[in-house]
Amino acid sequence: MFPMPIEKWKPFNRALYRISVPVALLIWLLPMLTALVTSVRSNDELMAGNYWGWPQDFAMLENYREALTASPMLHYFWNSCLITIPSVIGAISLAAMAGFALSTYQFRGNTVLFATFVACNFVPQQILMIPVRDLSLSLGLFNTITGMMLFHIAMQTGFCTLFLRNFIKQLPFEMIEAARIEGASEWTVFYRIVLPLIRPALAALAVLVFTFVWNDYFWALVLTQGDDVAPITVGVAALRGQWTTAWNLVSAGSILAALPSVILFFVMQKQFVAGLTFGASKG
Repeated sequence: MFPMPIEKWKPFNRALYRISVPVALLIWLLPMLTALVTSVRSNDELMAGNYWGWPQDFAMLENYREALTASPMLHYFWNSCLITIPSVIGAISLAAMAGFALSTYQFRGNTVLFATFVACNFVPQQILMIPVRDLSLSLGLFNTITGMMLFHIAMQTGFCTLFLRNFIKQLPFEMIEAARIEGASEWTVFYRIVLPLIRPALAALAVLVFTFVWNDYFWALVLTQGDDVAPITVGVAALRGQWTTAWNLVSAGSILAALPSVILFFVMQKQFVAGLTFGASKG
């Protein structure tokens, strides 16, 4: 059986694993810990050069209050909600239907269509910057919530379809056949049988897509201009001054911007883990 359980490893390998995991975790968390500590420092302390030492003067309330009031952070936060939530719902809804069709119907071009979904996930997004910007301008969707939402739905649907198609493919096809024999419509089969069975996968995918869209910065710069439609990732950059940068405010804004993704993960942690391990023990 692969991978081999840790209990069966050689003593040296087990000891090396137990040492390396905390070290790797610390290295991975170091940027977040640095931002967290910086967000509670006073500006005077940063100007004095205390970047890495323990804060001498905690200014947590002042920094976070100023981060919320020095720029329209709540406006950026609301824009991110308007962009992210419909994008997650739209991408997962389309992907669930496409994954159901690709996994249960055998038709000419099925393999080619699925290969197209797979191939599109490997196209570097930077290559699409100019065509997507020109398309949004020609359609009148540039610098609009609708344009950002439709773009993220289009970009995330390919990955979501690949993800859900593989999960639906693992379901016992006999259940679907039995429902069809009993006279259930395809919509009933999809809504009453398939969706409840892949609920853990949908939850895991929702967390991933929410994180992807919420943390997007590149396309927010390409497809928006000004503060009207800018999401919170762009709003954090607005905390930088014209001549100097108050890193304690930028760090506080970064922590505020990251909170929704972190909270969503912990709220849906069980569903997320269940979705990632769905079908892993199937023989």
